[in-house]
Amino acid sequence: MKTDTQLQQDVSAELAWEPSVQAAHIGVEVKDGVVTLAGQVDNYSQKWSAERAVQRVSGVKAMTTELKVHLAGIGKRTDSDIAQSIENVLEWTSSLPSGSVRVMIEGGWVTLTGDVDWQYQRQAATDSVRCINGVTGVSNQISIKPSTTGLNVRADIVAALQRTAIGDAGKISVSVDGSEVTLAGTVDTWSERDTALTSAWGTLGVRNVIDLMTLAD
Repeated sequence: MKTDTQLQQDVSAELAWEPSVQAAHIGVEVKDGVVTLAGQVDNYSQKWSAERAVQRVSGVKAMTTELKVHLAGIGKRTDSDIAQSIENVLEWTSSLPSGSVRVMIEGGWVTLTGDVDWQYQRQAATDSVRCINGVTGVSNQISIKPSTTGLNVRADIVAALQRTAIGDAGKISVSVDGSEVTLAGTVDTWSERDTALTSAWGTLGVRNVIDLMTLAD
């Protein structure tokens, strides 16, 4: 198991390696395997990229973010300008039904609401607006429509876990309550955790996924 010092060095190296992140502006602290990022970045996309970079590093048990988005120059825009750009981008996003997503903006922070059929559509909305100039953060409150065909949700998720590249899918327990799925157990890496969550969200009938999984020591 890595020491906190080794983990801090690895996280710093991964941030420096990630071309979309200005690592010199980001401080890294580690305590008991929990990584804290601090500092400021030029846009929300950099903040997201930094967080994803940390999750790629083996040994990271959890992460907290104190990164601030500081807009300068052309990055500064009015909320109405940002809203217009977002409306255009969402309209161009082919995976989203027209008019399915509503947008509210306050101080550059974007809140998305509405209803879609699948999690991948919900994620596509966030991915579409993340890189727009002026955005300082995104809250995805889009709901997934209920499905009457998801009768074998648990069996479908278990089968999906067994098909994916997870070392031991049996370490993950799956419980279903209506359209809500809870994943518990242990995984070896953040990548395995993401794979498990993707498998759950990709199952017809799932409206919410609760992640109780922990990273193995």
